[in-house]
Amino acid sequence: MHARFIAPWKDSTEKPAIYHCLSRVVERRFAFGREEKEQQRTFMRMYENFSGCRVLAYCFMSNHFHLLLEVPPLPAGGFSDADLLKRLRFLYSEAFVAEVAKRLGECRKSGNEAAVGELHARFTYRMHSLSEFMKGFMQRFTQWFNRKHERTGGLWEDVFKSVLVEDGIAARTMAAYIDLNPVRAGMVADPADYRWSSYGEAMGGGSRGDGKKARAGLVRALMAHKGYEADARHWAGKVSKEYRMILLAEGEERLKEVSGAGGGIEVKVVRKGMKKEAVEAELAQLEHSRDVALGKMLRCRVRYFTDGAVLGSREFVDGVFRACRDGFGGKRTSGARKLRGNAAAAAGIIWSVRDLKKGIG
Repeated sequence: MHARFIAPWKDSTEKPAIYHCLSRVVERRFAFGREEKEQQRTFMRMYENFSGCRVLAYCFMSNHFHLLLEVPPLPAGGFSDADLLKRLRFLYSEAFVAEVAKRLGECRKSGNEAAVGELHARFTYRMHSLSEFMKGFMQRFTQWFNRKHERTGGLWEDVFKSVLVEDGIAARTMAAYIDLNPVRAGMVADPADYRWSSYGEAMGGGSRGDGKKARAGLVRALMAHKGYEADARHWAGKVSKEYRMILLAEGEERLKEVSGAGGGIEVKVVRKGMKKEAVEAELAQLEHSRDVALGKMLRCRVRYFTDGAVLGSREFVDGVFRACRDGFGGKRTSGARKLRGNAAAAAGIIWSVRDLKKGIG
């Protein structure tokens, strides 16, 4: 079986792919404080702007990080010179970009289109690419970290892990799992209070305090399956409220015995930061039984989200399996595997291509 699944449609000019990426510090040492986390976010945004990949959700912890990364297809017609130079400015000095611009101008003027293509290719192979985004981001941070701490050598335990994630409920659930990392670690009670995460930044905890970039990413993670683009203007209202209810699902679902032939279900919901009336109004519009159950599940470690390889609907996972059939044993006839253990609340909603047997709770 593949160590890392790359979307079978990676060469499509229309369909993006979403990945949950994770890497840990060597020996899992607690090496990152406030400054290191801020620097990781800075480099993440630099490579996001350069590469054209979209960070939908993220969390930087003391010894590891999570990214939910959308990799759009390369534009069918390639990049204009202006687009290329704009992207280069996110990584390179003005002097360097000016030299590239000068060279492009000379090649255009002389009609040397082959040289123009070679100059573009020198940079564009690193764009709209999962591996190149992660390589550049991780190497850039390692260089900064080693200089700051006067050390040499590798920083990361592995290159990185990745899980291919379907848009829709799988991407939404993965985003919430990422944003709840500091809650699971006991660092905060409310994920909005952790500034080095997508939700913390979206709620105003970023270095600039506006959170626009993070809100746009979360809108895409939560609503891409409905055609929403990464636009922060969609965050206010129902999108942010529904997401917050998943993140703060501290309620209980229990069966209440009643006298007579019938029965009833009482759902007690407790959510920090929302009044009882607001909760009741929102629950009247949501599939709250599912969302409360998923919210409670996300407060546990779910190994499928880091080791499941492919996560999504049954049809999505089976489709990836068929496209990557040669990577599986000859006796296997289907791809989708039902979630178990700590992930049981999502069984039948989200499926995995890996049938994990150990460490699943």
